[in-house]
Amino acid sequence: MKNHKLLMIPGPTPVVRSIQDQMGRETIAFGDKRFVEDFREVIQDLKELWNCDGKVFVVAATGTFAMEMALANSLKAGDSLLIVSNGFFGDRFIEIAERKGYAYDVISAPWGEAVSAKDLEAKLQEKTYAAVTVTHVDTSTGVCAPIDEIGEVMKNFPDTLYILDGVCSAAGEEIYLDKHHVDVFFTGSQKAFGVAPGLAILWANQTALQRRESLGTISEYYCDYKKWEPIMDDTGKYFATPAVNLIWALQESLKIIKEEGIENRYARHRKNARAFQAALEAMDLIPLAKAEVRATTLSNPLYPEGVEDVAFRTKLEEKGVQVAGGLAAYAGKMFRIGHMGNADEHYLLSSLGAIEKVLFELKEDYEIGKGVTTFLKELMG
Repeated sequence: MKNHKLLMIPGPTPVVRSIQDQMGRETIAFGDKRFVEDFREVIQDLKELWNCDGKVFVVAATGTFAMEMALANSLKAGDSLLIVSNGFFGDRFIEIAERKGYAYDVISAPWGEAVSAKDLEAKLQEKTYAAVTVTHVDTSTGVCAPIDEIGEVMKNFPDTLYILDGVCSAAGEEIYLDKHHVDVFFTGSQKAFGVAPGLAILWANQTALQRRESLGTISEYYCDYKKWEPIMDDTGKYFATPAVNLIWALQESLKIIKEEGIENRYARHRKNARAFQAALEAMDLIPLAKAEVRATTLSNPLYPEGVEDVAFRTKLEEKGVQVAGGLAAYAGKMFRIGHMGNADEHYLLSSLGAIEKVLFELKEDYEIGKGVTTFLKELMG
């Protein structure tokens, strides 16, 4: 009998049955009053849960599309952009900026570390930027940006839009647009929301919407706020076909989030992550990210000596747990494992058990049980 495979990559993440059921419903017309009301509820919940005083856009697309949408509606060619990068996905802003003709600068940290608010402030004092981009959690490194401190800095630069990439943080790491002084925030449906891939979600506050007004006509079509604002205001209107069943799935995810309580959800992610990361360390799988900047949505542990990447991940998948490989310079040197959204204690405990089995097979001196025991002690301590 084959083991049930646990999807523990950093996204897509596990999709629970109630969300799956929504995707399996009989599709109805996007103009049907039942769907129109459901879509309206989704938009309202997203605005309220993340404290957005502007607009929320839910579009059939990906997180990378939302990244481009955020930039296209905030800057025009020639505008100055400061890119704050803590890894591979922070660097993705560079290629977009080059294609759009922005005058950009980059401030980056070594992989495993985060650009500090102090360094960001110093850069902002050198010249005026139209916008700053920050990746809240970079899945290549497992680093979480210090957004509390960055928000305090950004409120002192009101002419610079603060764009936060929340693809691997929204619904897992604490973030509120007002509290953290964020102007544009975006994510995808497949990470901590625990929905299948296919929806881009973007929050734009009033300051961001005013910036869009100042740009006039932009060259982009599908990602133009102006094309989507009428639909987000009145979900019965049409611009492009909404992903009906995915929006129902997102509605169910939001129901789960509201029932748990958003603050309780953040606390669960923190507690589970710290216990899981302590367990990894007990197994000599040290996360790349320094302790003070470790994300709560995923971990990127480095392999100990004697453990080969392909052999480890292949054996782990045979035991029913699927993880992702490292990126760029860390390809073959670490694996990436998600612990967000619907991945509860049972997912994490089962994953640790499978990891222990593989380590026992690959390392003759491995002491079985260290990880599981540490995880349970941390959770119950």
